[in-house]
Amino acid sequence: MKTALIAAASLAAIAAVMPAAAQAQVAAGDNVGAYVNLNLGIADAGGADIKAVQGRVGYRFHPNLGVEGELATGLESDTDTIGGVRVNQKLKHQAAGYVVGFLPIMPNTDILARVGYGTTKIRARAAGVSASGSEESWNFGVGAQHHFDGVNGVRVDYTRYEFDGGPGDADVWTIGYSRKF
Repeated sequence: MKTALIAAASLAAIAAVMPAAAQAQVAAGDNVGAYVNLNLGIADAGGADIKAVQGRVGYRFHPNLGVEGELATGLESDTDTIGGVRVNQKLKHQAAGYVVGFLPIMPNTDILARVGYGTTKIRARAAGVSASGSEESWNFGVGAQHHFDGVNGVRVDYTRYEFDGGPGDADVWTIGYSRKF
């Protein structure tokens, strides 16, 4: 129920952005087309702070609406004490798809909101035993991007992962390079 309410609220936020964005003084052809992002991120998943590298490929088919897919893998693991036992955790991979709403606030700057669904696989090691598992999640977030020369830029964002069956959720912050085509 909580996930459904959050997903509905995210969709409502994107829908609310659309009318205001339609009034922005940006030519329609200036903000459509393919884009890629290469990001560094950190996921706060309760006790673990997992670092990752993430790639996104997207297509903005309207100045205010697009879709994107993302893939990530862990850069380094994090070791925490859980129940008196040292546990090492690492992101093996993560994949997700999103609907993205854009609000152009200047010719090369956008505020964005996104909602999507994905899967995450984590490996954990403790006391000589290793295990891994995957969980699906509803994801939603906000961010901003600025393209310095209209093509190359920077994007920062926050995404919340609400896992379907896992013991917790994750807050993911990213910063990275953005390129429009």
